[in-house]
Amino acid sequence: MKEDPHHTIQALLASTKPEELREGLERVKKEISRIGSDQSKPLFEMVSTIFYIDPLDRPDLVPLLDDAISLIVGFGKWVIPALIQQLEGGDLKAQIAVGHALGRIGADAIAPLMAEYEASSDPSRRAFVLYALGKIKSPKILQAAPIALEAARSSDRELRDTAARAIGKFAESLPSAGLPEAVRHGFVQVLKSNLADQSPSVRAKAVRSLGKLARYGHLIAEERTYLKSTLEAILGRDERFEWDRAYLVRREAEEAINYL
Repeated sequence: MKEDPHHTIQALLASTKPEELREGLERVKKEISRIGSDQSKPLFEMVSTIFYIDPLDRPDLVPLLDDAISLIVGFGKWVIPALIQQLEGGDLKAQIAVGHALGRIGADAIAPLMAEYEASSDPSRRAFVLYALGKIKSPKILQAAPIALEAARSSDRELRDTAARAIGKFAESLPSAGLPEAVRHGFVQVLKSNLADQSPSVRAKAVRSLGKLARYGHLIAEERTYLKSTLEAILGRDERFEWDRAYLVRREAEEAINYL
């Protein structure tokens, strides 16, 4: 009886042994070459099960998880809706992997992710959409600036946290000369507001992203002066000696002040 390649691949990818998982991924690549990526939805579903690997529990499988993400990206743009659908799975490990995959797909994922953000009212789901948007390295990410600004003002802590982080990630991809003044000013103002957030994590993300705005040339001289004095206050280096009590925030300030 002729071997069913999909059955064999499914068995290999269900394994917990690195060598069998690696062989399964190699067989997927060969099968895609044979049938074409447009006909490979069952293979996509098999490979995406690797997203549920816990990298803390199985650090030896992290390289294979990365290989699986790269393989998923290679399937083509048709996987974008399927990946976005997986964001509602409720498994944090898989959602993070999906975010990385969408980020590697790049600019083609921006519009579908924005549409998903607008269609959802669940703050947690919106946060993972923003996480994925923050992984995209393209100047076209400017399209998502209004979403990040809105989310950074949310009453939901997780959404504020993710949005504050995403703004800094956007700053890495946006040319300073091409950033509209209204967006640039909006980024600065919302992050300044988040410096007073009750959550140390949100404050830390705001500090980090303000540092990135400075690093990538998005701050004017007056804002750089303000940020330097603010970071010195966070670190207790001004005349008041009233540093931020959260080490997480102070650690980010130590990093950010290097860009001023």
